[in-house]
Amino acid sequence: MVALSEYRPVAAGKVRELYEVDDEHLLMVASDRVSAYDHVLETPIPDKGRVLTAMSVFWFELLGDLVDSHFVAAEDPRIPDEVRGRALLVRKLEMLPVECVARGYLSGSGLAEYRETGEVCGVPLPDGLTEASRLPEPIFTPATKAELGEHDENVSLAAVAATVGRERAERLRDTTLRIYERAAEHARTRGVILADTKFEFGLAADGALVLADEVLTPDSSRYWPADEYAPGRSQPSFDKQYVRDWLTSPESGWDRASDAAPPPLPEEVVAATRARYVEAYERITGRDLTDWPG
Repeated sequence: MVALSEYRPVAAGKVRELYEVDDEHLLMVASDRVSAYDHVLETPIPDKGRVLTAMSVFWFELLGDLVDSHFVAAEDPRIPDEVRGRALLVRKLEMLPVECVARGYLSGSGLAEYRETGEVCGVPLPDGLTEASRLPEPIFTPATKAELGEHDENVSLAAVAATVGRERAERLRDTTLRIYERAAEHARTRGVILADTKFEFGLAADGALVLADEVLTPDSSRYWPADEYAPGRSQPSFDKQYVRDWLTSPESGWDRASDAAPPPLPEEVVAATRARYVEAYERITGRDLTDWPG
């Protein structure tokens, strides 16, 4: 039986680690760590890594007719038992240096930019939009890939084109929006609004565009319960917004503007956040997390 220590570490991010399996494959391992406001918190969320992994597999399979992905297997002899349920065997790719973000609703950094400029990433938007407003149509709002501890920066399509070329930038935009529209349609059938999401893409050896990293998880997406949607206020959500809200509340005692690390999460915040991740998976997929390995 293979052990994780037999694989060479390739990279480590806020939540994931990558290991080299062989010349063609990587092992992508999702931890239970949670990040917020560019900090990795010291308190883990139990089962979070399993949710991210299981949800990515569901979406890779559902989207397979739209775009090729790097996903190879979730159960394979090359996946060590110690990370079973939290790890995927994936293809090696030449990763593109851009976060491909699709927004169907206005929130987060998109809302902040709109309030300053009336645009998001160079896309003009109508006057009078507010927190959680539905956009006239989904928009492509790419961002730079930030180093660990840094913040992604929204950029225009022109900036992406300057980095990867005009034709490839347009392919990234069009593919991102197609995936978002398919995913948002499925989410609606499950009583969930997919407000926005971000994707990463790489290139196969033949130059084909391939969907990579995690996909449409509660870490990379804003999911809102459709029956509670009300524009003009922060929405209830199936993601780590509960953690963000606690960190910025008086109860946490943390000053986001300071250099201090965030405090440990209380047990009730951990339990409530775990419940939201699990509910996101089970509502979106129609599956029970207890049936997932690990």
